[in-house]
Amino acid sequence: MVQFLTEYGVFLAKSITIIGLIVMGIIAIVQSIAEVAEAEKEAGKGEIKVHSLNEKIEAMKTALSKAVLPEPAWKAEEREAKRKKKEKGRQAKKSQKQPEAAETRVGRVYVLDFHGDMKASAVEAFRLEVTAVLSLAEAMDEVVVRLSSAGGLVHAYGLAASQVKRIRDRGVPLTICVDTVAASGGYMMACVADKLMAAPFAIVGSIGVVAQIPNFHRLLKKNDIDVELITAGEYKRTLTLFGENTDKGREKFTEDIESTQELFKDFVSQSRPGVDIAQVATGEHWYGTQAVELALVDELMTSDEYLVSRSEDCDVFEVVYQKKKTFSERFAHVAEGSLDRVLLRWVRRLQRPQVAD
Repeated sequence: MVQFLTEYGVFLAKSITIIGLIVMGIIAIVQSIAEVAEAEKEAGKGEIKVHSLNEKIEAMKTALSKAVLPEPAWKAEEREAKRKKKEKGRQAKKSQKQPEAAETRVGRVYVLDFHGDMKASAVEAFRLEVTAVLSLAEAMDEVVVRLSSAGGLVHAYGLAASQVKRIRDRGVPLTICVDTVAASGGYMMACVADKLMAAPFAIVGSIGVVAQIPNFHRLLKKNDIDVELITAGEYKRTLTLFGENTDKGREKFTEDIESTQELFKDFVSQSRPGVDIAQVATGEHWYGTQAVELALVDELMTSDEYLVSRSEDCDVFEVVYQKKKTFSERFAHVAEGSLDRVLLRWVRRLQRPQVAD
């Protein structure tokens, strides 16, 4: 009897343990599903991040000073930097307490980045960054856009250029810096600037429109394959991928392309009246040094050089809109990093010198 009760007790304990683990597993799964749902719900949301470029520059200067200067010298520089920071803080508090002194405050420079692809995908974050900056920027401030784009879809870059134009229309000085490329739709954005700067070998221009469509009609016809295309409206479809294109369709398509080019040329002419549009609207691109001569840009200078110079007498802030990642995106990022670390360890192990037997 005692043995039976002992075995029964062990069986009961195991059963309770198994049931408990199953229940805990179900609870964990339900919680995970809830977290994923909440994360997906929050995925479309993000927040504006602001970083002081003055502090970045000062931190780099301090680190270098400590490395190369004698201790008394870099300590003296550190004390002077702290004194200037305190003085700037006192002036800021004074301007807040005395509204009449607000006009004498230190100017602010807001730095935005735009890295364009074919669809100008960055405009989704860029438009929110512009909105945030315009909620505070005044005429005594400045917005600097570091632009890099080789262009893309007309309607996408039309929207991006309109976002840049919002800054200029509000009367806030707008400077655009091109370190690598601002071509086609990228230049459509860049030409809006009050002041346009480019690095000496940056690619600028390409004021033109291009479109190409492959046609498989002859291949399909050769294999006895018919394609029916039904439209309502004479020019609903001008050129097609699979149907037989007509001279009338080609003529209309060319007309649409030329109309878009005229809009592009008018936009550049209005934004930069000093440009000889007939000379530059050929679809060609130029390097920065050539672009200055053609009045496509105003000055040769990199964004780094310009922002460092502005930081000497202004407060410079980098403004970035960061979208929250979903749970699956965060998990994928962690998993990818873990895999990379495992592969790196294996590569290093294989690269170790081996001792022959």
